[in-house]
Amino acid sequence: MKHTTPAVEDYLKTIYAHTEWQPEPVTPSVLAGRLGVAPSSVTEMVKKMAAQELVHHVPYGAVVLTDVGTRRALDVVRRHRLIETWLVREMGYTWDAVHDEAEVLEHALSDRLLTAIDARLGHPSRDPHGDPIPSADGIVTRIGTVLLADAATGHTGAVVRISDRDPEVLRLLTEHGIGLDAVLTLLDAGVVRLPSGAEVPLAPETHASIWVTS
Repeated sequence: MKHTTPAVEDYLKTIYAHTEWQPEPVTPSVLAGRLGVAPSSVTEMVKKMAAQELVHHVPYGAVVLTDVGTRRALDVVRRHRLIETWLVREMGYTWDAVHDEAEVLEHALSDRLLTAIDARLGHPSRDPHGDPIPSADGIVTRIGTVLLADAATGHTGAVVRISDRDPEVLRLLTEHGIGLDAVLTLLDAGVVRLPSGAEVPLAPETHASIWVTS
């Protein structure tokens, strides 16, 4: 991957991730909130990235990755998700505690070590939260999903992805035995039924964090 600064890599990853599971493009104000920086800082960075042909942007409009920017973003996303997977499988981390660690390591690991980690893990296709891990040549494999919050009552599907934005949600789901590939049936009033027959009430924000097969 052509050298980019850690700051640019963080922007690329955030822009890519914003539209990975929903169609609305990211705006500078949303970027500022996600990255925890001032709007003025986002404005300056986006101008620099546009000059490097990494993004398309018009004043007050959305920020969209170019083809070059998408390829760079996929490289960063691949690093982050492989590291999260490695931390969980090999280092004993829980899935709610890997994000911040991976944020640091993704900028420090050499390509050689990352390739070795990928091989050690058996070339995984998804991270501990179900997000697809891009291949080394930038290919992303997806299956049809529906957000649990948008699913119809009675819908049954296997968990494909759980957002890692809120560690508390991950810990709650762990307590209920809900993880990737768990088959859920959506009942009335926000309750889901597990294969065991247990019925678990989940808050609306939790339903908005789970994607299941459509």
